[in-house]
Amino acid sequence: MTILPAAAPAPLPGFVPCDRTLLMGVLNVTPDSFSDGGRWADPEAAVAHARELIAQGADIIDIGGESTRPGAQRVDVDTEISRVLPVVRALLTDGTDDGDGSAIISVDTIHAATAEAAIDAGAHIINDVSGGLADPAMHGLIARTGVVYVCQHWRGDPETMDRLTDYPGGVVTGVEAELRERLSELDAAGVDRSQVVLDPGLGFAKTHAQSWELLAATARLIADLGQPLLVGSSRKRFLALAAEDGATPVQRDAVTAATTALAATAGAWAVRVHEVPINRAAVRTASLWKEHQ
Repeated sequence: MTILPAAAPAPLPGFVPCDRTLLMGVLNVTPDSFSDGGRWADPEAAVAHARELIAQGADIIDIGGESTRPGAQRVDVDTEISRVLPVVRALLTDGTDDGDGSAIISVDTIHAATAEAAIDAGAHIINDVSGGLADPAMHGLIARTGVVYVCQHWRGDPETMDRLTDYPGGVVTGVEAELRERLSELDAAGVDRSQVVLDPGLGFAKTHAQSWELLAATARLIADLGQPLLVGSSRKRFLALAAEDGATPVQRDAVTAATTALAATAGAWAVRVHEVPINRAAVRTASLWKEHQ
């Protein structure tokens, strides 16, 4: 396999490392997560798990209070805020962001009101799987606050996305074009490109084969779009093509680690993962591979 050299992406603010592929640890504080079935819905359990992820080597903790898996039920903003903020506040009070190897706090939300509450509480990153399409107030908020913004490729919503997989020019070309549209909208809102991380949205309005095609195009996406790239493959349905028949989401961790190594080799800024130790080893493997080429 040939890995294309990636163009240097736009630099992010100084507190976000860019010299290696980072590990973004997933912390779902929802009762209906596809992966962990609400294990961390209780705030105390969520904070304890976040501390465990940090101890295992997570660079970023990504806290989500609304499931965005296909078919997920929407929740109101007040409910989402009530789930997310106690965890954000506890981790920041805990010294999680003391700058000495501790995790950066990200909040996974498509709602500007939730994002604003999280930023006011001290969150460093807003991870918006809708790329601003779900809430027109989001881009203006990001411009005003200057936080790092993960802008994901998105079509439809959890109820409709699986029917929106037609990309006439091919999935990579289509995703690139639509992410460029989001970048233009962010520019118009006054968001500095140095704040922006892109995410191709593996599994969101993509067939399994299309998600694999996008994953294989990681280096191309970085080079063509000129922004840092977050790759979120962890435990997703498309990994079943490489896992054992009938593998549950947790049983896809080995395949997740393989995709992490490939994404890191291709220059991904970060990988979003549920299981930190195995993916930390995968990132190290990719680093050693590149050092010895």
